[in-house]
Amino acid sequence: MDALLRTQVPSVLDVDPSGRAVDVDVIVIGGGVNGTGVARDCALRGLRVALFERNDIAFGASGNSSGMIHGGPRYLTANPDVTYTSCLDSGHIQRIAPHLLFRIPFLMPVFGERDLAGALALTAYDAFFSLYDRYQPLKRGKPHTRLSGEELRALEPGLVGCPIGGVTFDEWGIDGARLCIANVVDAMERGAEVRVHTTVTEVLRRDDGRVYGVRYRDRRTNETGVRTGSLVVNATGAWAPLTAALGGLAPEAARIRPGKGIHVFLDRRLTNYAIATNAIDGRQVFLMPWQNMSVLGTTDDDYYGDLDDVIATEDEVRYLFQAVERVFPAIRNARAIGTWGGVRPTLWGWGVNEDELSREHAIVDHRDHGADGLYSMIGGKLASYRLFAQEMTDVIVSRFGRDTPCRTHVASLPGGEESVDPMRLVVEGGMEAVTATRLEYRHGARSVRVLERMRKNPREAAVVCVCEPVTEAEIRYVVENELAVTVEDVSRRTRLGLGACGGMRCALRCGRIVADALGTDPAEGPRLALEFLKSATRRRLPAINPDQARQEALALAVIQAELGTQPVGPSEEKPDG
Repeated sequence: MDALLRTQVPSVLDVDPSGRAVDVDVIVIGGGVNGTGVARDCALRGLRVALFERNDIAFGASGNSSGMIHGGPRYLTANPDVTYTSCLDSGHIQRIAPHLLFRIPFLMPVFGERDLAGALALTAYDAFFSLYDRYQPLKRGKPHTRLSGEELRALEPGLVGCPIGGVTFDEWGIDGARLCIANVVDAMERGAEVRVHTTVTEVLRRDDGRVYGVRYRDRRTNETGVRTGSLVVNATGAWAPLTAALGGLAPEAARIRPGKGIHVFLDRRLTNYAIATNAIDGRQVFLMPWQNMSVLGTTDDDYYGDLDDVIATEDEVRYLFQAVERVFPAIRNARAIGTWGGVRPTLWGWGVNEDELSREHAIVDHRDHGADGLYSMIGGKLASYRLFAQEMTDVIVSRFGRDTPCRTHVASLPGGEESVDPMRLVVEGGMEAVTATRLEYRHGARSVRVLERMRKNPREAAVVCVCEPVTEAEIRYVVENELAVTVEDVSRRTRLGLGACGGMRCALRCGRIVADALGTDPAEGPRLALEFLKSATRRRLPAINPDQARQEALALAVIQAELGTQPVGPSEEKPDG
């Protein structure tokens, strides 16, 4: 595809219809991992970039995924190229952001009779993962191990039933939101213009159909404007058909098959191993340790709802619990504290089960639809985002007649340039060890910048969110340096309010800090806190029991009464681009 685009595309547009020079070279729509990855790659190659995101960075699937940079053994038989590229890019991501990745050992028990059929099943698993082992060196993974039933139960006594054996295999975890933030921060520091909470309302085209820019509206201030550019990249994931329609194209021009995936997170770490098992329909699901929590995931269902309001249902939550508790009943001893959901922008396929859809990616050149200069990025995975962004940026630089090589696989993301010993943060900042460890994980080398804030103003060393934990200094840092303007934004960057208290202990204080850092009316702080709490409550309700729900409603009512405010719900605004 790249070779075809390089030889057949016309030159780029360098003036708008009025004859004025365009503002930037490339306009990227979408602040997920693909959009931020392209913005960073373009900025690294010396192009002028503007990025627009209608919600927040990592608002969609990128920030609501399973949080793994994995090779995808489940794709090995049908899409081995996906497994190869995911493993390859996993190795690159470890190199450029080592602080963000952590190893997740998986256990896959095999149940059945201790007979010939059972032995054949174990041998088949062993042979399959022997093939997967060939890809493991690409991502510094450990080879699989075949285990007996007794060895499995020794590793994880919480397993029930009679596993006749199983295998271990190795994957990597990551905070998807932090990965997106690191990409966008690097792009900004290299000159990119980034606007969050700003919706693109129109993709502008000349009389001959060529794209020359976008019209936008800031959803917080209602400010409107136009930004002109030579090329426009639609990297809006599940919103891609809607975004293409803003340029006058039929939604089929950027067709996807959106698939909803939800996760449930529990208030404690139940095991040191991820456990893979099968749901009632045969789909593979998992229980996974994630820092101080446990995560159940994931579903895969066609989705036709509001992309700005993806909420898990009780049915989906029960589906996951039913699957996992059959082999690991201890999950019922933990308290469900929330859910998250995202929509995968899967490549279109008719008549195929959702779980069997390709996880490949594709670049759509809308010159074929009469809109030269507009491209859509379709499909893809978190684990291979960097490669997808490189392919898109290769097409872009070829339009400008350049041959600047890609460096995103060797140039460190912010925070990944050097390692920082969390004990330094403990000694110099006086913080608890767990606070220092969490801070270093999220910010890597840049955790020292947060430390410097604490040393200049010791008051900012106070822990605001005990569950994670998050300090005032970190909240102010992400507001000043990472585009956070709401409590929800801060939560996405720091995990504030995502622990056992659900934000009840920290959202109000965080809101006041955000309002002060932004220099807005102090009354804005409680409003931001209540917006976050109402949104968090909606995400929790499908997973909590009636007693929890009543207690949560009471706590919210008390907070609202103390503040003298009316209940504040999620925005009713519908997408317009």
